[in-house]
Amino acid sequence: MDNISDKISEEGLVIPIFKPINWTSFDVVKYVRGVIKRNTQLKKIKVGHAGTLDPLASGLLIICIGKKTKEIYKYQDQKKIYFATFKLGATTPSYDLETKINQTYSTSHIDIDKIKKCIKNFIGEIDQIPPIFSSIKVNGNRSYNLARKGENVNLNSRKIIISKFELLDYKNLEIDFKIECSKGTYIRSIAHDFGKNLNSGAYLKHLERYSIGDHNIKNAYYLDELDNRLFIQ
Repeated sequence: MDNISDKISEEGLVIPIFKPINWTSFDVVKYVRGVIKRNTQLKKIKVGHAGTLDPLASGLLIICIGKKTKEIYKYQDQKKIYFATFKLGATTPSYDLETKINQTYSTSHIDIDKIKKCIKNFIGEIDQIPPIFSSIKVNGNRSYNLARKGENVNLNSRKIIISKFELLDYKNLEIDFKIECSKGTYIRSIAHDFGKNLNSGAYLKHLERYSIGDHNIKNAYYLDELDNRLFIQ
């Protein structure tokens, strides 16, 4: 890419990144900032992301640099597509694998027809309560910090829209889905609520964000190739 320093200084830059598992979104922001600093003479660089992706999730994270950080809201408001795997028969406090299973449930009554029927309850505008293990602030504190301390956390429900909820596979009590949804949707909460709707339990075993608006993982940059793709001709 020609004159990357000038581009960042004058108009900013948007980079679609493939976030690996076990990286926080802020880890990626710091990494990108480091790549720019070691390849340019720029001293002050604004870098931000357009929507948190959980540490245990992988997939698309849009990074905005320079003046493009003022456009973060545009990407946050766009539809997202996720590929997710729900594990039936158990729950965890975090609704995913960050915490250990805290309760198990019967699954003998669940079949593919019940799963298909359950899906219909999650399409359209619904009320969703975010996981207490989330970055939502409660009296100035991140909810996940309070939850990890064992404190009681009450979060209000919020309106979200699930425009598509497609069943891809079901075997060994694991359900693979493709979900298209609005800003503010927690797939972990969908997994948890899906289990309750089946009169059982469920948690999120795997999550990949495939796309945000017109950006998807097919044109995303991997972290270990950023130096070469951005700065080496």
